[in-house]
Amino acid sequence: MSARTFEFTSESVTEGHPDKIADQISDAVLDAVLRDDPDGRVACETLITTGLVVVAGEITTKTYVDVRSIVRETIAGIGYTRAKYGFDAETCGVMVAIDDQSTDIAQGVDESYEAQHGDTDPIDRIGAGDQGMMFGYASNETEELMPLPIMLAHKLTRRLAAVRKADVLPYLRPDGKSQVTVRYEVSEDGRQRPVAIERILLSTQHRDGLDAESLIKPDLLEHVVEPVLHADYRGLYDDDKLGAKGFLYVNPTGKFVIGGPMGDTGLTGRKIIVDTYGGAAPHGGGAFSGKDPTKVDRSAAYAARHVAKNVVSAGLADRCQVQVAYAIGVARPMSVLVDCFGTEAEGLTNEHVSELVRGHFDLRPGAILRDLDLKRPIYAKTAAYGHFGRTDADFTWERTDRAEELRSAARNGNPPERIPAA
Repeated sequence: MSARTFEFTSESVTEGHPDKIADQISDAVLDAVLRDDPDGRVACETLITTGLVVVAGEITTKTYVDVRSIVRETIAGIGYTRAKYGFDAETCGVMVAIDDQSTDIAQGVDESYEAQHGDTDPIDRIGAGDQGMMFGYASNETEELMPLPIMLAHKLTRRLAAVRKADVLPYLRPDGKSQVTVRYEVSEDGRQRPVAIERILLSTQHRDGLDAESLIKPDLLEHVVEPVLHADYRGLYDDDKLGAKGFLYVNPTGKFVIGGPMGDTGLTGRKIIVDTYGGAAPHGGGAFSGKDPTKVDRSAAYAARHVAKNVVSAGLADRCQVQVAYAIGVARPMSVLVDCFGTEAEGLTNEHVSELVRGHFDLRPGAILRDLDLKRPIYAKTAAYGHFGRTDADFTWERTDRAEELRSAARNGNPPERIPAA
């Protein structure tokens, strides 16, 4: 009997996409606060449209942040520096509407439910900044331990931006997207692996008067698609396929001149699937950008990725998904769920892996802040091309520093005492 197959698709967007501009502005404001005030509280939202940026939210900090300058510097760095691109960092309007963080929220973060009821553990003092559930995921299908479709989509959009900024293709403009379809094969025991890259879609803003099929498509094939595929993915396509009809689609409508904030309004937090696993794993619903790490929407999602990546790196499973849930103002998670989808290593069960996770990872908000060192100005780098699978920045949640501990504990069969949960 032949193996079962299925196709899965993920997308990415460039840093010049209007939603990603908004994310980058919000995280640039966050970094500016954390640079001088690591305990600052930030919930910063950005809206961007034709000729206008609106920055709103709740920020409580001891430092001064020049929001308008941050907005203009961020937009200029992306490449919107001329009116003919549809947006100009120097001339756009900037409106700022920021208040302090709600004292009702702050009290639950500063003194948790446990602390109010006599718990003296300093890690238990910090409560979750909100209720909700967060997910982390890892898969051994790529060296980054990420799903292949989203990793390839990110690499294509990064390359698209790089050739624009290097003037290799000077007619390109900042806005753009990619989409990648990968075919997977499923074995009789239910394990899945990518076996072919089936289709690629690139949409890119460009100077007027250019034909997508005769000019832009050959250029993107040569300068964007081929370099990325040749570098990392030779076993998943053949050279004849690259030029074949139905493999590469470029600007299918034929024209993409009006782009960026002039073509579409941008909002912080509207690309959460692009930010995470491209749809290959669930998402709790909370966005990341513009939120300081006391917000578990962000910090716990990073911690869950750290857990899942270390499980897979340790060889305990081919795939791992972690869900963690919180109540506002409560330090200890409401629940922690580990699912390895039946891909556990020989001799292990999902229950074994779950016990190892609960014994080696402390998912209380205070412990996450401490263990992942999150009170640093590192967040602007996360705001384009994904928060996970990155090797170009010091993202502590991408470290596999617990893998050997997990591997050793699995061999010995004696997981340590469970870390407290609610």
